[in-house]
Amino acid sequence: MASDGSDEFRLVSPTISNEGRLPRHYTDEGQGAKKNISPPVEWYNLPQGTKTLALVVEDIDAPDPDGPIVPWTHWVVVNIPASVKGLPEGFSGKEGEMGGEYAGIKEGNNDLKVPGWYGPRLPTHGHRLQFKLYALDDELHLGNKVTKEKLLDSIEGHVLGEAGFMAKF
Repeated sequence: MASDGSDEFRLVSPTISNEGRLPRHYTDEGQGAKKNISPPVEWYNLPQGTKTLALVVEDIDAPDPDGPIVPWTHWVVVNIPASVKGLPEGFSGKEGEMGGEYAGIKEGNNDLKVPGWYGPRLPTHGHRLQFKLYALDDELHLGNKVTKEKLLDSIEGHVLGEAGFMAKF
């Protein structure tokens, strides 16, 4: 059961309410060591047959300097085993150190072209960050350089369910 008692596949954060503000230490505008820390996420009620999960976090209000709004990727995480119930705060960059079930998890490149979480730093606030979790029927084999585009192409036909929430920055 989800924390609200429902049977619905859900993605939540213990520190960010849906449509709530992204705390400053998860952004690039934090102070010192309390900056660019990946937020904790938890999930409930995986669809039957889920083998792995994939997470994508993007600013869905990011303007392209040459025109329309184009989502900006802050975090891509793939091959999260179904036995893992969440990613703790500060997980980004530490999957190898954590070992165990976390050892096979791979972080993909954000739109700065580096792997891991990179929190927002915006000229104007009011943007929405979409956290989306995909329940998949198989492990992904995306090579050394994982990107959101490679992920989305490879999961076609393998998505058992999607869950998400929105944060504001």
